[in-house]
Amino acid sequence: MDQGRSGYVPVLGYRLFYRSFGPEKGLPTVLCLHGGPGASHDYLVPLADLTSYGYRVVLFDQLGCGRSDVPEDTSLFTLEHHVQETEEVRRNLSLGHVHLLGSSYGGLLALAVALSHPEGLRSLITVGGLASVPLASAEMQVLRQALPQTVQDTLDRCEAAGTTTSPEYQAAAMEFYRRHLCRLPTWPGEVSRSLELAASHPVYPLMNGPSEFTITGTIRDIDLSPQLPRIRLPTLVLGGRYDEVTPRVADQIRTGIPGARGVTFTESSHLPFWEERDRFMAVVARFLDTVDRKGPPPPP
Repeated sequence: MDQGRSGYVPVLGYRLFYRSFGPEKGLPTVLCLHGGPGASHDYLVPLADLTSYGYRVVLFDQLGCGRSDVPEDTSLFTLEHHVQETEEVRRNLSLGHVHLLGSSYGGLLALAVALSHPEGLRSLITVGGLASVPLASAEMQVLRQALPQTVQDTLDRCEAAGTTTSPEYQAAAMEFYRRHLCRLPTWPGEVSRSLELAASHPVYPLMNGPSEFTITGTIRDIDLSPQLPRIRLPTLVLGGRYDEVTPRVADQIRTGIPGARGVTFTESSHLPFWEERDRFMAVVARFLDTVDRKGPPPPP
């Protein structure tokens, strides 16, 4: 795969790391938003496969994540600030009208961008995305309760004792992740790297909490679902059958946005662009082609 071009873009007084794949002229850019909150762009690199369909693909690390600047002011780690960052990346890299793709928390962020800055977007794609953190969290608790009882007991004990960084807790959490985050027998190095970076940076524990399924951070009460009918963009809602962000959560987005379409990848959990890579790219490329054949978006 093309390793792309990388660099730093100035955004709101900081430097954000980005990577760009494919032609800079031609079809519109697919701008991709990573999850966590607090992960990095690394686990999204398969999306560069879309360059084979003629698209430019741009990935970047949000503030405080990956290779981007990490400010001392943790009050900047908010959904609202991430919305501003995304719009500034689009403007400062001169990307024009983009197809916006968000994975996991990046899906929530993509929805928020679509609500605040629809004038810069051609379409919207969520992958394991969520509109309501309370709903997603409740659904994860259902999945957690299906884990072996010994695993549940370990998770409960460590959370009560505040030892969620211990090897014991991490090993128990991995039982959940192997079922609902990535079901591949061997995890790609890029996925492991994103998780390691999330653990070593301040954003994930502050905004999310100690684990994917224990959301106690600052995003815990965010619910954009009442605003979904305001989104009037071509929208594709993607997720996996075994996704930690369950099909019920995906359906809330699909039914909330007028005209949105949805696809569930039956052999996947949270990362169908790794787990069913070829089919995923074909589905996304077909959607993008349908949007682009309709011509440029109307002026704001």
